Amino acid sequence: MSGLRVVPTFRHGRERLYVCGPDGGNLAWYDRETCRVNLIGEDRREDVLEALKPFLTGPVTVGPPPVPTPAELARLTLHPDDDLAPNRPGEALIVALDRDPGPAHRLRPDPRRRALSAEQTVGEALDGLEGAGWHTLHSVPLSGGDRVHHLLIGPGGLFAVHALYARKQRVLVADPMVTVGRREAEPLLRRVRAAADRSSYALTAEVHPVLALAGPADLRITAAPRGVRVLQDPELPSLARPGGVLKPADVEALHAMARDRNTWGRV
Repeated sequence: MSGLRVVPTFRHGRERLYVCGPDGGNLAWYDRETCRVNLIGEDRREDVLEALKPFLTGPVTVGPPPVPTPAELARLTLHPDDDLAPNRPGEALIVALDRDPGPAHRLRPDPRRRALSAEQTVGEALDGLEGAGWHTLHSVPLSGGDRVHHLLIGPGGLFAVHALYARKQRVLVADPMVTVGRREAEPLLRRVRAAADRSSYALTAEVHPVLALAGPADLRITAAPRGVRVLQDPELPSLARPGGVLKPADVEALHAMARDRNTWGRV
């Protein structure tokens, strides 16, 4: 018996199988997407492959971990407090509700919880695009207390996605006004466009604005909004269909830049 353990990990829908020694140290990992076994050292090669044997379903490449790209090296040097990649969908709202949960009993639901539900629904849909060359960052802070709910980066370009709670309600979009149910109309599309413009300035790249509606019963758009895509949450995967806008190296470089909190301090 080699004493090695195989430990699966999941992140954004991607699975890695780590091979750990008796002391808990990592000896290798298997990336199912690339069908590659990355060996930290050659001395336990046969033991590692024997431990992974029940999990391998076809031919695999075996070798040392690939040399990190400049973008990957930049990510490794980020201070944990400056790295936005670990943010959960609705991170800012989660923190706010932890600090101030509000009254235990109230006549109307806390609007922050509805907003959080929308960001989590939209964020989950966008996270599902990971693994095809796309990356999503959540709760990207802008100066003045504003933020981009979700920033999607991939071969088809960059998208600043604003999530709006609309569960079982009718939504009317009349640029720039958006009306949800019986609530008063608000010029939400101006805010959506402004967040995308600020993102473009920070990243020196074109960022497209998207309004994502979480669970509407009906959607009516009087005319195509200027420069803004309006999608319901099941339609969000359509953002990943266009390709050929950014090369993989450009995607990684933009992702490394966008996940650095310091990138957003000036916009």
